[in-house]
Parts: sequence; C-alpha cells; structure tokens
Amino acid sequence: QVQLVESGGGLVQAGGSLSVSCAASGRFFSGYDMGWFRQAPGKEREFVAAIVSSGGRTYYADSVKGRFTISRDNAENTVYLQMTSLKSEDTAVYSCYAGGDVIRGSNYSPRPNYWGQGTQVTVSS
Repeated sequence: QVQLVESGGGLVQAGGSLSVSCAASGRFFSGYDMGWFRQAPGKEREFVAAIVSSGGRTYYADSVKGRFTISRDNAENTVYLQMTSLKSEDTAVYSCYAGGDVIRGSNYSPRPNYWGQGTQVTVSS
C-alpha cells in the first residue's frame, strides 16, 4: 500500500514557475513508476509526466514538454514536478500517482494504482 500526499501548489502569474512535490509512504516506492495527471474544470483528467522506477527515463505530455521537469528521490520517497513558463491553460488540480506502465517503443501508457488527493495550481494571465 502506498499513500501519496502532494504539496506546493498555489497561484502564479503566467510565465512564472512553480514546483509541486509528492511524498509517498510505503515500502515499495522505489519499485513504482511515479507521475502526475491534472484536471482542469470541465475537462477530463490528462496525463502530464511520469518517471520510471529507476529514475532513468521520463515521459511528458506534448503540452508540457520542454517546460515541465519530473524527478524523483527514492531515498526521500518523493517525486517532484518543476513547472516553468506557465500558461493559463496549465491551471488545474495536479494529482500524483504511483503505478506501472505499458511501454511500446516510445509510446508510454501509465497504469496508476495509487493516487494522491491533488493540489491546485492556478496560473493567472
């Protein structure tokens, strides 16, 4: 069992930067992929970024590629999402997850097993 708690959301102006983190409790954190989804009001939840269990590979949605960076510290059981050049369309509740994946070539499909409660990120224009 893994419990996930996000922190670091808030309000930022467009063009600014913000980091969110997700602290995990549980014995097998390092064995899971970790990642982030987000959900804006009136929209479906969408994949944002993921990092494999070893931390050796990362995957990003096209909409955030080049602006967001995901990282993890297995010793601290924490995954981070650094967001730069934020846009109003990045406004959403950001939720971290722990789980597996299906990888075919360069195509990554997350398979979340555990979810955090989410943290609000609001980008003002």
